[in-house]
Amino acid sequence: MAALPRMPHLPPVPHIPPLWRESRFGFELAELRRSPVFRGHGVPGGEGRAVMLIPGFMAGDGSLATLTHWLRQAGYQTRRAGIRANVNCSEQACARLEARLEGFAEATGQKVSIVGQSRGGVFARALAVRRPDLVEGIVTLGSPTVSQLRIHPLVLWQVGVVSALGSARIPGLFKWSCLRGDCCEDFRAALTGAFPGEVGYVAMYSRSDGVVDWHSCLDESAQLVEVGASHCGMSVNAQVYRELGFALAAFGAADADGWAQAA
Repeated sequence: MAALPRMPHLPPVPHIPPLWRESRFGFELAELRRSPVFRGHGVPGGEGRAVMLIPGFMAGDGSLATLTHWLRQAGYQTRRAGIRANVNCSEQACARLEARLEGFAEATGQKVSIVGQSRGGVFARALAVRRPDLVEGIVTLGSPTVSQLRIHPLVLWQVGVVSALGSARIPGLFKWSCLRGDCCEDFRAALTGAFPGEVGYVAMYSRSDGVVDWHSCLDESAQLVEVGASHCGMSVNAQVYRELGFALAAFGAADADGWAQAA
């Protein structure tokens, strides 16, 4: 008898994220600004390496402004995703991000690392599978790559509202059909496909994440890193920044086929 496929790390009883813990965002930002990490102490420098940043659901590039500033100060070349609000059809969004990724890699003459928060990390994984020739490594921040809808009921309600509006033909919004329809078939194949061994992959998750069920972030293809952060606060958390700095440095130090062995 053939062996049954291994199930993802999801609990038998649905886990409802503690949404109230998202109120810590302001404290996390204040702590970050007081931290030596924010001034670049104890973290490897970027040495001109390229990083593209992708925001989370319903967020835009501005939500990662503090992180972008920090990376630039650390010596990285950065590029935003060009997203005002991350609510578009997954396949259409990924196609645009892929074109942006190609342009960035061509402009810098090097492979690009991708940092994606929440839904942005879901896109980062799909892009790495689609274009391993362009991606050095990805870091996902609280991204439900194992199961995209394992999120707090209030956020799931927002997903439903956007889907309903998109299904009513309002442009720029994903539809109900995106979940299982033909439009996003290629995206789903990339998201669930085998992750390329030569591309670095670090997935950060937090048990106190108030939006995403942290179990859905435990991608078996990734090097898992637990952090103490809120969901939105992952973009302004000192521990996250420190771990991110070392992850990006590891991507740059890995040989073309050495990441899988190191991880």
